[in-house]
Amino acid sequence: MQKTEKWLPVGLIALILIIIILVLSGPLLEGASPPPPEPTMPVETETMTAHVVQVLDQGVLDSGFGEHPYQRLLLHVESGSLAGWEVTVEEGTVNMVGRERLFKPGDRVYLERSIGPQQERLYITDFVRTRPLLWITVFFTVLVLGVGRGKGLRALIGTFFSLVIIFGFILPQIRAGRDPVTVCILGSVMLLAISTYLIYGWNAKAHAALTGMTLSLVLTGVLAWLFVQWSHLSGFGTEESAYLLMEIGPDVSLRGIVLGGMIIGALGALDDVCVGQASAVFELINANRALSWRELFRRSLNIGRDHIASMVNTLLLAYAGASLPLLMVFTIYQEPLLQRLSREPIAEEIVRTLVGSIGLVMAVPLTGLIASVTASRMAQRDRVALTAVEENQALDASGDG
Repeated sequence: MQKTEKWLPVGLIALILIIIILVLSGPLLEGASPPPPEPTMPVETETMTAHVVQVLDQGVLDSGFGEHPYQRLLLHVESGSLAGWEVTVEEGTVNMVGRERLFKPGDRVYLERSIGPQQERLYITDFVRTRPLLWITVFFTVLVLGVGRGKGLRALIGTFFSLVIIFGFILPQIRAGRDPVTVCILGSVMLLAISTYLIYGWNAKAHAALTGMTLSLVLTGVLAWLFVQWSHLSGFGTEESAYLLMEIGPDVSLRGIVLGGMIIGALGALDDVCVGQASAVFELINANRALSWRELFRRSLNIGRDHIASMVNTLLLAYAGASLPLLMVFTIYQEPLLQRLSREPIAEEIVRTLVGSIGLVMAVPLTGLIASVTASRMAQRDRVALTAVEENQALDASGDG
């Protein structure tokens, strides 16, 4: 049988260019972004970089909620209107800090200068983490390229385009007032299409995997909408919700953002499951081209069951890890278990985990069925073509005789 997996760079480049244009121009959901809200208080702020020169004082304070450390620091300002100045800043006297946030000489920080109608305030907002973030990115890139080689490079390009779609299409469209669920589904389909075809090429296996992903993604979106409505999740389960309301206004759909987050959160595991199922089916048909689509489907389910167990556990651990501080808070306050589970932050993570897991479970038979039918038809077409060639060769041989 002639090998069916081909790399079509021209078609792939054209597809990528079309999607880039869609992402950058946003023609799928037209409309102008709302104007930024006007400031309500006459306060000017400026963020500058600085480094710690000296720790002038350090100790422990009792604020009534327990003891916590404080510091008085001498900073050298590196940028902004105070560049070149040395200023003194206190940490832990107004705000509560932990020991992990204590600074030492040489640490680079972001210094916030707040100028109000009556006073000026200087305070540290965070560490400058540019250098460690750069090095871990370089290490990750070198490792992926060294182990994955060509596919690793295409995976990195796919990751880059995923970030472009998230920050260039999904987030701006949601901020402009579009429906978050619709935006997230459209963006996710574009994201999956780019990454799948970049890594695996333009072939039947990639087509089957992408079709299974898309169907599973839509199913996940429907399930997320149903259970978010049923469980009365409002989107106010995190601190970020209040900030979004303050900055964007009351028209922002916090519930829709929760739904969109559930859809995007399931993408990584969904990609893995669907590609794994499609790859397994096409490997089976290459090993035995006499297998029917029913037999291929049955064997793909056997493979998929093992995949399901690991992926469901992966989702649970990912969400639990991201919410570990929140889970610790809920263990401190004593209340009945069912009441604790009904709290919106906890209920949101439960719905997120279970909806994503249901989408993964359904992705296995969906992708397996699509890939089995596709692979079986390709094998049958190749057998017919091979038979025709053999008959022609036999006729030519008899004619020569």
